[in-house]
Amino acid sequence: MSDYIRTAVPLDQEYALSVAATRLARDFEGVYGVETIERFLYTSYDQFAGRATVLNYLPLLAERFAKQRLGALARVEGKSNDGTPAVLFLCVHNAGRSQMALGFFQHYAGDGAVGWSGGSEPGDEVNRAAIEAMRERGIDISAEYPKPWTDEVVRAADVVITMGCGDACPVFPGKRYEEWVLDDPAGWDVPGIRPVRDEIERRVLTLLDELGVPTRERNE
Repeated sequence: MSDYIRTAVPLDQEYALSVAATRLARDFEGVYGVETIERFLYTSYDQFAGRATVLNYLPLLAERFAKQRLGALARVEGKSNDGTPAVLFLCVHNAGRSQMALGFFQHYAGDGAVGWSGGSEPGDEVNRAAIEAMRERGIDISAEYPKPWTDEVVRAADVVITMGCGDACPVFPGKRYEEWVLDDPAGWDVPGIRPVRDEIERRVLTLLDELGVPTRERNE
């Protein structure tokens, strides 16, 4: 695996990662080889291993994150790009604002655009009140998880939306950057989050309109 040195992984986790690598190899057949896939998978595993509370989920999180990163890299390298715009939503903990923005973006854009999210200091879990507030709008973000931003994802994005991460947010030349000034809903209850949620929805719809992406009907 090139010069990447893996950290020690428990045997059961090692088996789960080997199965994940096989699935990713199928997903990226003809695009990336085993060495690249394993490097991305194990570095993704390392990103979560130090702060995971439930170890059984680590291989799944690593696989999902590696798939996102490999897909982004393929766009950057021109190996897989259907021309749809890609938007990255960034906040500090990737637990509230950026997760709600991604939820609305994916709901309204469908296959018409690619959306990612990340944090400068990822938290342990998505804000439960934010999950409930989004559920009120018919959007389920309960399967999402806080994750860091990575160079390939930032480079693959056409638009980077930042929400309060300041100088910690990555800056790459040639990208469209927007700062959405929104209160951080960490620790808030559902009634408190609703105004922030609704403002995020409004901004996402405006962004999609600016990108020329057809949107699904609004939830009532």
